[in-house]
Amino acid sequence: MGEWAGLGYYARARNLLKCARVIADEYDGIFPNTHAELLTLPGIGPYTAAAVSSIAYDLPETVLDGNVERVMSRLYDIHTPLPTSKPELMELAQALTPQKRAGDYAQAVMDLGATICTPKNPACGLCPWRKPCIGQAAGTHLELPKKLPKKAKPIRKGIAYIAKRVDGAYLLETRPDAGLLGGMLGWPGTDWIEGEPTERPPMKAQWKTLAGEARHTFTHFHLRLVVKTALVPMDRASKAGDFVPLQDFRVSDLPTVMRKVFDLASDAPKIGRMPSARSKTT
Repeated sequence: MGEWAGLGYYARARNLLKCARVIADEYDGIFPNTHAELLTLPGIGPYTAAAVSSIAYDLPETVLDGNVERVMSRLYDIHTPLPTSKPELMELAQALTPQKRAGDYAQAVMDLGATICTPKNPACGLCPWRKPCIGQAAGTHLELPKKLPKKAKPIRKGIAYIAKRVDGAYLLETRPDAGLLGGMLGWPGTDWIEGEPTERPPMKAQWKTLAGEARHTFTHFHLRLVVKTALVPMDRASKAGDFVPLQDFRVSDLPTVMRKVFDLASDAPKIGRMPSARSKTT
């Protein structure tokens, strides 16, 4: 998982491995070629199943991504906002999907949305569907597709604990496979909640609260982490994680939010001043 650190696609990495194992164990290494079977594979949802079915196997399945939604909304002048309009847009897109060369069509309509029917300044003069396009004829195409207003992201708070042993080793834990940053290394800490977090240090120590906070934004919320550091003796037991020797610790193996926690501690004086960690080179 360290190879994926910082990319934000951790679930995809885990599902990619799970999917490969299922194909190897249950399908003798041969990728399923039906839409229904594809939907049973880890990490494959309706969009991916339709894309593989049509592009790889030329089955008449309909691909509906953001580009296709925009094309359908303008072509048929659909003013119902997304995501409410998704079923209607899918029905319209299905009606246009050909029985033959479905893969070529799927790629063509996605490319049409990506290069011609763009969100801003669409090149309507170059569009092969400019004549039947109802939105363009009505002059409403630039405001389509409509979308519901985005809700303000809530702010969650937590506490991260950086324990440094006297030999320079760091206390790290592997996050549970299920959930945000699943399977990634990180600093022990509290749950991330919208209220005030309750102290939950991984061991008894003289914890020092650093000035400032580590801030990060996820898809659905903003995160604010208080960072506490402590220097602990060799024989100090921990309730969470394991100590990683300094020579084996690489900041690049941490997800971005955990790197921000480390950076805050690295910039702090004295006890918060962390020994230099190796950066992974590529």
